[in-house]
Amino acid sequence: MSAAKKPAADKTVTKKKTLALEVIARLKKEYPETHCTLAYDKAWQLLVSVRLAAQCTDKRVDMVTPLLYEKFPTAAALAEAPVDEIEEIVRPCGLGPSKARDISKCMKMLQEEYGGKVPDTMEELLKLPGVGRKSANLVLGDVFGKPAIVTDTHCIRLANLIGLVDNVKEPGKVETALRKIVPPEEGNDLCHRFVDHGRAVCVARRPECGRCCLQDICRHAQEEAKAAGKAQTKTTAKAGEKS
Repeated sequence: MSAAKKPAADKTVTKKKTLALEVIARLKKEYPETHCTLAYDKAWQLLVSVRLAAQCTDKRVDMVTPLLYEKFPTAAALAEAPVDEIEEIVRPCGLGPSKARDISKCMKMLQEEYGGKVPDTMEELLKLPGVGRKSANLVLGDVFGKPAIVTDTHCIRLANLIGLVDNVKEPGKVETALRKIVPPEEGNDLCHRFVDHGRAVCVARRPECGRCCLQDICRHAQEEAKAAGKAQTKTTAKAGEKS
């Protein structure tokens, strides 16, 4: 990178850090209590739930897991369970065969290589069948209290709309970009609050910018306001021509 480009890049990061801190402060005030929307009591259960949540709603997952744990109450029991019996229970979550296989393999690996305990490092979590960076980050943040950025659909969408990242849609790249501007201790809860805000106000089909606590600092809201202003100006001009 040339000497001219480096200061410009540093200035952009600094600006985004400032924006991130303000977003964090406002969302904290708006959603003081936040948490993972998947129900679980033990770390291994969160691994199961997050695998089932792929292309499925958290609400549906939370309806299915109690049935699964009633029949297989421990990670060891689930590791020994026939895959077809797991599939029969998790089928309502979609992709039943692959999810059942991953859950079975994951629980077996926990028993055989980790003594039944969920590992607490990214490297080890990623070795588990069916566990990607998003799932691993969720476990690291929620279970072990470690710095984490969970790049689910809400996080990716809101980070782009607000202007924390610039047209970046790949989860890994969004995670990398956010780690540069979000304080490590804030990342996990920020991502949970993105989910809260994405469901309550910044809905995917039509963000409700008019009642958003971020409207004066959000790039999308400012662009929408500018577009509305131009449209109003054109309407007023046409009305003047007719009068």
